[in-house]
Amino acid sequence: MRAISILSAALALFFASGLTAWGESFVFVSLLQQRQIVTFHRNMDSGELERRHVTACPAEPAFMASSSDGRILWVSLRSSGQLAAFRIEPSNGQLSLINVVNAGDDPAFLVIDRRGNFLLTAYYESDKVTVHSVARDGRLSDVPVQSVATADKAHGVAIDLANQAVYVSHTGANRIDQFRFDAQSGHLTPLDPPFVAARLGQQPRHIVLHPSDRWVYCSNEAGSSVEDGASMYTHDKITKHLTLQQSVSSLPEEFDANQNSTSDCLMTADGKFLYVANRGHDSIAGFAIDPTSGQLTLISVTPTEANPRSFTITRDGRHLYAAGEASGRVTGYRITGIGELSRISTIESGPISWAVLAVDPQR
Repeated sequence: MRAISILSAALALFFASGLTAWGESFVFVSLLQQRQIVTFHRNMDSGELERRHVTACPAEPAFMASSSDGRILWVSLRSSGQLAAFRIEPSNGQLSLINVVNAGDDPAFLVIDRRGNFLLTAYYESDKVTVHSVARDGRLSDVPVQSVATADKAHGVAIDLANQAVYVSHTGANRIDQFRFDAQSGHLTPLDPPFVAARLGQQPRHIVLHPSDRWVYCSNEAGSSVEDGASMYTHDKITKHLTLQQSVSSLPEEFDANQNSTSDCLMTADGKFLYVANRGHDSIAGFAIDPTSGQLTLISVTPTEANPRSFTITRDGRHLYAAGEASGRVTGYRITGIGELSRISTIESGPISWAVLAVDPQR
């Protein structure tokens, strides 16, 4: 009886503490031409991947985003101009379609707001941002609650930690649009000024906020300058305005920057390291983030798959996986304590591996 009482008390303490019960870990890869999403199981200790499932999509899947509990996957269907919602089975990573909605030409990037109530999408061809409401089961609203015209070639979206501001990066217009975000209605209102200009020719592509909410980082697609790889902006928590502070190279000095364009941009959850993918040099650049100034220092440039359009970092910050659009493979890396990448293994994913996303569903 005493043992049962102790166990009951321990369980009560566990649930009362609000600790989250994380289960299995999966990596999803979208195969554009195959119209499929491949599910890999991740060994959380070794980082090895094992192929588990293949899910057919109603059109060509591209970028993916997941809910904070890891139980819902949203996918852009770029060729058909649609968005899809899938349920993730926590025990095995199997996907089941919830719904598909019409959206707009070439949805390039997705992000869920901090409360999980709205999905924001940037459109590369139709030059806009939409906001769809999200039901409790992950279902997307048939029509967006708002559609906002943006500048040329919207490519990335980020939301500040307070869930009060949205930033949209544009490779065509060479700027980052700034919006006030109403977390109740999902509506966007342009700030004054409505955008911050990047340095000439940088073409900001993907954007991410530091967990301190003090700094914003983006990859710059253009390869016209050795300092175009990544940029750091300060983020005013009150006005929500961004100010460009630093631009750094993502390449070795000897490589011709004109032969390269960056793609994805992500950081570890603890905010210590930022990574940017190089297409052309076919590598992942790693940067240390100064905890006081937010400034970037290049620490490593690691060879990876051909044309790395996308990579992902696991929730625990232990592993990074890069997908080769041209190679049809995914390579896994262990993130060391100093931010360097140590290769684990490479696995076949499929032709035109467009995007990769690590998800740990809650039980």
